[in-house]
Amino acid sequence: MLRSPDAQNGSMPDTGSEDSLQEAAEVAGDRWVLLALGALSNGARRFGDLAGDMPGIAPNILIDRLRRMERHGLVISSLYSQRPRRFVYDLTESGRELAAVLPALSGWAARRHGGRTVQHAACGTPLEVRMWCSACQTVVNRTAHETSADTSNGTEPSDLRWV
Repeated sequence: MLRSPDAQNGSMPDTGSEDSLQEAAEVAGDRWVLLALGALSNGARRFGDLAGDMPGIAPNILIDRLRRMERHGLVISSLYSQRPRRFVYDLTESGRELAAVLPALSGWAARRHGGRTVQHAACGTPLEVRMWCSACQTVVNRTAHETSADTSNGTEPSDLRWV
């Protein structure tokens, strides 16, 4: 989808992509998926360790979510015991990329309820999430990015990351 620049500020209007947001909701819109991503963000875990980090989840639900995450390419499972069959779970690159937005979600929830957000250790300022263009090495404001596959500016759509 190509868009024309906004007449007022010359930036690209942020219409968002409903299809992309819909896909994100389908893949990660479940509370247990988000909690499993958070539990796996610090490294590979065995099933029992994951269950311990996610109080209240039934084993059958955890197995279902891990399998769903594996089908979506967020998690990889590796067999570590044949009898009984036991697996260790780890995030894929795609899973790590998705897990990178969890601190932003956590901060949003904390601010909604007057809680404490993640702060910079050196000065105590609450941290903020911004889009980052790795090709240009700059922070990109919300209205100055495109969601199309247009690469005429020399950057790939995958060059934008949340930082």
